[in-house]
Amino acid sequence: MKKFFIPLYIGTILFFVACSSDDNIIPDIEEPQEEQAAATAEDYPTQYFMWQVMNTFYFWQGDVANLADNKFSGPNDPDFIDFLASGSDPSDFFYNSLCNNHVNSVGEESAIDRFSGAVADYRDLLNSLQGISSSNGVEFNLYLANDLSSVYGVVTYIMPDSDASDKDIERGDVFTGVNGQALNINNYIDLLFGEDTSYTLNMAEFDNNNIVNNGNEVTLTKVENFSENPILINKIIEQNGLKIGYLMYNSFLAAYDDQLNEVFGTFKSENIDELILDFRYNPGGRVSSAIQIASSIYGAHTDEVFIRPRFNDKLQEQFGTPDNFTDTTFDSNTPINVLGLSRVYVITSDNTASASELVINGLEPYIDVVQIGGTTVGKNEFSNTFVDDPEGAFIYNAERESQINPDNLWGLQPLLGRNENADGFSDYTDGLVPDYLLDEDIENLGILGDENEPLLALTLSVISGETAKRSLSQPYPANYLTNSKMFRPTKDNMFMDGLLKNFN
Repeated sequence: MKKFFIPLYIGTILFFVACSSDDNIIPDIEEPQEEQAAATAEDYPTQYFMWQVMNTFYFWQGDVANLADNKFSGPNDPDFIDFLASGSDPSDFFYNSLCNNHVNSVGEESAIDRFSGAVADYRDLLNSLQGISSSNGVEFNLYLANDLSSVYGVVTYIMPDSDASDKDIERGDVFTGVNGQALNINNYIDLLFGEDTSYTLNMAEFDNNNIVNNGNEVTLTKVENFSENPILINKIIEQNGLKIGYLMYNSFLAAYDDQLNEVFGTFKSENIDELILDFRYNPGGRVSSAIQIASSIYGAHTDEVFIRPRFNDKLQEQFGTPDNFTDTTFDSNTPINVLGLSRVYVITSDNTASASELVINGLEPYIDVVQIGGTTVGKNEFSNTFVDDPEGAFIYNAERESQINPDNLWGLQPLLGRNENADGFSDYTDGLVPDYLLDEDIENLGILGDENEPLLALTLSVISGETAKRSLSQPYPANYLTNSKMFRPTKDNMFMDGLLKNFN
């Protein structure tokens, strides 16, 4: 291995200071010129930072030729300098030159890496990981119309206390345009996720399997630094003499771990018989929060494995220590409330990813996990946030904020590895398939948390044993495209707290 790579058994990075060399240009006799210093890796700080992180931490480091340890002789290798200089656009450099067939480069069909990310300002990543963003409070799915060009949106839920919460818009509403422009495959990103903080949705409705504009408009304004509470609904449903806890949890965010623990405390004090976790709109988040939820369900068995991380060959021996179930919250060390259940019901969809899937897979070896709804995304890899702080091993640490290079604020969220459960299973890249399949019907979404809402109603019928008596209607034939959460910096990443804990 070349000497300028990040050492694997210490928590700091050793840099080689690039040396300058003389140009072979004969100066003019009458007007002597100063010697020009040769370019060094330090002249391309963003690309150099990206390469060092990916060369050490990236899960597929061994499969990317540009990241090979013998590709360059050192940071002063002219070929290495030329390589860094070729990345005039850091984003393109990251996705095209450092990632393993990233979806942004090769498309969905040929992609191996679907989830690694780079953003120009690491603070956007941090805010997103805490549920903080610029938001008007409307979450929605987007679909392709029958012509495979036009796009329409369907509201999935409204965040409480947001700009949208007191506007005339609700779950199930349909929109086809923004500011009078019809949405299509070429403009929907700019219109819905561009820099405009305010826009007007042009509303529509279903009419005999057609979507027609109804002339209504809703003007929405994004609020900076809006914080979404991921605990959207928690309640107890009584049915046939059973107490059933219901929790709709929409993101694994550390800032709400203590509040989440209080919800489980209520379930415990009410002595619930069954538990329903509604993850249908949960794209993932922090692994420690997933461990907390799983431990509250199964038990504080700190001697039993919840997950085993699989890193690249450089890191596996040092950092592949299993994460067990926990008896406290990660940040506040508050004792967790434990239900000790032998079964849990989980509602999923094609928006369910990452840490949500981790809870399902991690609990499978220990209790009966009954999955209801749609097949999940299939994101079994985890990531971490990296910044240009070489002495901190590039791993973001709030205590070292002042040490981050102020001239390079780029943040990386590359995939670092895969998590397998106690049985060694991690192969669910095609998604986790439900035991009871039912996709949401966008013509009949129902009211979240209501016992008649289709997915919750099906789950309750499974619990009561009356599933066979249910008559399930055929959902509207929708061609799913994406959803609003995929345009946040963290998208559906699984943030691995453990690496930060073990590396420093």
